[in-house]
Amino acid sequence: QVQLVESGGGLVQPGGSLTLSCTASGPPYSTYAMGWFRQAPGKKREFVVAINNSGGTIKYSDSVDGRFSASRDNSLNTMYLLMNNLKPEDTATYYCAARSGGGDYYYKLTGDYPYWGQGTQVTVSS
Repeated sequence: QVQLVESGGGLVQPGGSLTLSCTASGPPYSTYAMGWFRQAPGKKREFVVAINNSGGTIKYSDSVDGRFSASRDNSLNTMYLLMNNLKPEDTATYYCAARSGGGDYYYKLTGDYPYWGQGTQVTVSS
């Protein structure tokens, strides 16, 4: 059973930056593929970025590609999301997710992930 805890959310002005972290506990972290998703009020949870178990394969959604950068440090059981040039439409609760999986595979659907964190709020506003 994997337990995930996100941190790093907050209030930031448009054009600003924020870094989120997701720390995992449980089975060997390096055996899990990870993802970041977000959910704005009244909207469905949407895919942000997926990263394979080694961190060598990363896939971004079109809405964040070029502005967000994901990485993971398997020695620290932690995944990061550096968010640059934030826009008001990035405002949402951000969730990290995990599933077992190796190789170059990454997963973009909420249903692909059995394990979820509690979420961290990101608000982009002047």
